[in-house]
Amino acid sequence: MSRPIIAMPARFSASASALRYGADVMARALMDAVWAAGGEPVVIHPVAPIAEPMTAGGDDGTERGAPDALVDPTRGFAGIPDAFVDQVAERVAFADGILLPGGGDISPVWTGEAMHDTHYDVDVEQDAFDFALARVIVGRAVPVLAICRGMQLLNVALGGTLHFDMDDELGVSAHRHRVEDVELDPSSRLAQVLGGSSVKASCYHHQCLRDVAPGWRVVARADDGTTEAVELDPTTDAVAAGTSASERESGLVGAGASIVAVQWHPEDTFDTDAQQLRLFSDLVERARHA
Repeated sequence: MSRPIIAMPARFSASASALRYGADVMARALMDAVWAAGGEPVVIHPVAPIAEPMTAGGDDGTERGAPDALVDPTRGFAGIPDAFVDQVAERVAFADGILLPGGGDISPVWTGEAMHDTHYDVDVEQDAFDFALARVIVGRAVPVLAICRGMQLLNVALGGTLHFDMDDELGVSAHRHRVEDVELDPSSRLAQVLGGSSVKASCYHHQCLRDVAPGWRVVARADDGTTEAVELDPTTDAVAAGTSASERESGLVGAGASIVAVQWHPEDTFDTDAQQLRLFSDLVERARHA
């Protein structure tokens, strides 16, 4: 039996062992987990054509903006052109499923908010690619497992918001290098996948969901109340931010979307915890039958 192909957008890194330049990287634990579950992990380059900052005052006194083909983060989600989303869709068309991994914080420029002192590893090019991919995921019903940043990004893409720092905004200690006791909604699909009503979750995050996007259902919480997993109702009419009018009018946006999203890092313990491996096995099986 052939292995379903699971596409994973790389993360930009300023340096990497044995390389002289910046690198595209992916945690080996994630690739090992997909492989152990029967999938074929394929890492893709998350390149996006970012516009240069706008400059004022050409010789004719007009402002010069970014060409329509470029991504302009200063315009928020409206700055991600349909043509770029189509390019991303073509690039991942070979994949049977997608894994959205963790990574640095999402830039608040997309939602018109200010940077927080604790934001780290922000990269608008990475964001632009991932947000375009989110539109592909929701619009074309691609099977997805979203982890940590991946869950946060989908929440923001679908109209939700984030707490930028748990310590500062909630008075709750960030979940860094911690194993949390997480309670699952027994009626959720996630509980069925994991085979129980609770899970030991290896966490590394200082941000968390604030307002949950329309169409999401919270299906897991840590003892301190932090949202640790959400599911997207497969019959939802959820629409990713920036979706074009033609996509909205098609009536297909969000139809049949197959998404499981967790805030914790199942790749940390998949080789010793059967529940965590089941998350990857579930993605592979959904991809196999998509």
